[in-house]
Amino acid sequence: MLLILRYVLDTFWDERVWLPPNTTWEDIAPGPDKAVVYNDYRHLLYPLPLALVLLVLRRVLEVYWFAPFGRSLGIKNTRPKKAPINPKLEVAYQTAPKIKHKQFFLNKDEICALAKQLDMTERQVERWWRLRRSQDKPSTLVKFCENMWRCTFYLYNFSYGLFILWDKDWLWDIDQCYIDYPHQGVTMDVWWYYMISAAFYWALTLSQFTDVRRKDFWQMFVHHIATIALLSFSWVCNLHRIGTLVLLLHDCADIFLDGAKAAKYANYQRFCDMVFAVFTVLWIVSRLGVYPFYIIKSTMIRAPMLAPMFPAYYIFNSLLCLLLCLHLVWTWLILQVAYKAISAGRMEGDIRSSSSEISDSSHQSNHSTPKHVNNKKET
Repeated sequence: MLLILRYVLDTFWDERVWLPPNTTWEDIAPGPDKAVVYNDYRHLLYPLPLALVLLVLRRVLEVYWFAPFGRSLGIKNTRPKKAPINPKLEVAYQTAPKIKHKQFFLNKDEICALAKQLDMTERQVERWWRLRRSQDKPSTLVKFCENMWRCTFYLYNFSYGLFILWDKDWLWDIDQCYIDYPHQGVTMDVWWYYMISAAFYWALTLSQFTDVRRKDFWQMFVHHIATIALLSFSWVCNLHRIGTLVLLLHDCADIFLDGAKAAKYANYQRFCDMVFAVFTVLWIVSRLGVYPFYIIKSTMIRAPMLAPMFPAYYIFNSLLCLLLCLHLVWTWLILQVAYKAISAGRMEGDIRSSSSEISDSSHQSNHSTPKHVNNKKET
């Protein structure tokens, strides 16, 4: 069994796949006799405990800073009205697939069946289901704290990244990401930037299952996994320079995204509109301008001119293109929000919506009777 495992690992980490021609793992292994400080693949384990530290830090900040700050702004931690106690309906609710009560109401046939079984009217069943479903919604204060945490981290990480990269030559000349590759040393400040960033995305991946569930849940899950894969593989293959540029570019717009959402929850509408406008411009410039026409262009065109290519490099480019596809999906959602904001004279809701809030008002606007319940998109 151990021999099979060893064969699989050796095959997967074949130097001909992951490294440039005429380069071995020993060539880029860290050691005191090496001219530069190479990345150590074993350090990829460090972000896992660091992710737990970030989760604890987040909890402390939410309880002792973000929540009091939110309450001082008038945000209430109120819960929706509870549904009347009905054991049989509760059993039906708990046994129903999550999609039935987390995202959508029951369809008409299911409502009719429950009404006959429990000797209730369809309207009573539907009303109970709506109230029971509302109990699972997070309060506005919870959502405010979640956005404040992400906004705070992105602000810190972008500021730290800009600070440590300011004197790095590859920030100003992207060709330096490939010149002398793979013999490029890593400094301690870049080491921390990589470890903390990877830890944050691990923490986001873990907390995503307990945070406010959003309608782009799986897109975000794919985004987090792709980002972790990019960070990990680029670290192993000593491609940390281009990795730091991707991290820096992605953090800048996210500051304003979560800031606008937090302002919305605090009912600072004008401030929310201004921040959202800045975010929209910055998002389009960074994610649809700089990212494809500077970062990806350099990895696809300039890199082959300056460094020997190898199969894994095309895997990295594929992951970068996957992120670009996700950017296009989110840009469409953002433009929809921007159009509605311009039409209404104000931004309504959030850009990324919780699936628990994709519900009631669309039902009210699309159907005049309570027998049909649809979804409302919270922008």
